[in-house]
Amino acid sequence: MKLRQILFAAAMTTALTALPIASAVRADDDRDRDGPGDRHAIKHVVVIFQENVSFDHYFGTYPKALNPAGEPAFHAKSGTPSVNGFTDGLLNANPNATNPFRLGRTQVVTCDQDHNYKDEQKAFNGGLMDKFVEFAGNGGAGCDRNQVMAYFDGNVVTALWNYAQNFSMSDNSFGTTFGPSAPGAINLVSGQTHGAVPPNLSTAFGPDSANGSLIGDAQPTFDDCTNRDNVAMTGKNVGDLLNAKGLTWGFFQGGFKPTAVTNGKAVCGASHIGSNGVPKGDYIQHHQPFQYYQTTANPHHLPPSSVAMIGKTDQANHQYDMSDFFAAVDAGILPAVSYLKAPGYQDGHAAYSDPLAEQTFIVTVMNRLQQMPQWKDTAVIISWDDSDGWYDHQMGPIVKQSADAANDALTGAGLCGGATKSVYQDRCGYGPRLPLLVISPFAKQNYVDHNVTDQSSILRFVEDVFDLGRIGDDSYDAIAGTLDNMFDFRNRNMRRLFLDASTGQPTGQTASNDHDNDHDRD
Repeated sequence: MKLRQILFAAAMTTALTALPIASAVRADDDRDRDGPGDRHAIKHVVVIFQENVSFDHYFGTYPKALNPAGEPAFHAKSGTPSVNGFTDGLLNANPNATNPFRLGRTQVVTCDQDHNYKDEQKAFNGGLMDKFVEFAGNGGAGCDRNQVMAYFDGNVVTALWNYAQNFSMSDNSFGTTFGPSAPGAINLVSGQTHGAVPPNLSTAFGPDSANGSLIGDAQPTFDDCTNRDNVAMTGKNVGDLLNAKGLTWGFFQGGFKPTAVTNGKAVCGASHIGSNGVPKGDYIQHHQPFQYYQTTANPHHLPPSSVAMIGKTDQANHQYDMSDFFAAVDAGILPAVSYLKAPGYQDGHAAYSDPLAEQTFIVTVMNRLQQMPQWKDTAVIISWDDSDGWYDHQMGPIVKQSADAANDALTGAGLCGGATKSVYQDRCGYGPRLPLLVISPFAKQNYVDHNVTDQSSILRFVEDVFDLGRIGDDSYDAIAGTLDNMFDFRNRNMRRLFLDASTGQPTGQTASNDHDNDHDRD
């Protein structure tokens, strides 16, 4: 089978039966029709960047949930659109070694799957998508390789399904490249994983950089809390572009605030017991993309000089603890662009976190944001850094090729998309399909976008909303698909959806600050 014949091979599923549900959204539907009719209606972008989920792992059966006793029930609204998810054939006669199977709320603690750059390509098997058990499944102690085929539905990832019902989601968004967390984080902020120093770095866990491209989870050089193999990234990131425009922005991560300073170096000692019962550090170094770049790093984890300076340039250099974000929210301050990273135990990563812990973080943030006056012109994007190797049936287009004899294996030994390579090696993409949601007064309601996007589409959206220009140097942002299809910029709908952090179900709460008719710009 030729590659062109297998790209996008899975047809769109037929519409799943939709069961009626009473609206969980504010009854009022006041609209502002006199604002700007383009993306410049957005004044604040918040990106909630979570960990290690494929689209099918969370949305494969959307919008149909099993609804067993003892789990929060989910019933889709009438007219809910279908997604490119599991067909009966994929569920019952899957080409992989085992069929996909559902996990319930008592099974949320799972093993971490194999999501290395090369192994993910091998699992794709030239686009046949049939070798996940062999190459992405975790066969280590206490783990079952077949678990890589597992998925959750709306009885577990209930909040995300409710957000999808009331706002906008994509079923055709991909990791910019193959590989684990660090490349995904870099693609979010620069679309360019090339420029790693040192250019070639290998560890016992495999290569971290190859031919100058970051393909593994090396930690950032410009960080006191880095404690093992590390790389620096050259080139520009979106923080550089925002600084050039004098705009407020920040990356807020759980555990960034030091617990001590030893010999002038920050110590990141905050931790919580993870889902697997083992202590997990709140701050995970390779999840912080701006610390790889000298221009945007805060090596000593210095705090902002005051709450009023959060988002502005001072000693913190735009890198903050999550507590700083909530302090800013309490003070009525929302930077133009905010990137949020949960503490480890709540970031959704398999093994040390889980979907319910992740739900607590996301819902807590969303409930707070929707009560801010700035909500009226805010766009929240919920996305993930990589797939963790979890099974997804849909291969994306290969828009940048690579031919590294050691690390590419998608379409043949040493090949990813053919022998013709792009400007830089080891940036093969698009990688696995990932979930993507947009929550905003300007988001389309109960809408599924089928247009091709990737992680750098988020970068492009930020660039376009604030007229930043492009990264350059063959960044993926230049070819990224637009997120605009998920918005209706001419119609601001001040609906708010408040959910219970435990169940993911609507609470019935209304906003304490009602600004539905406030058209002023912040």
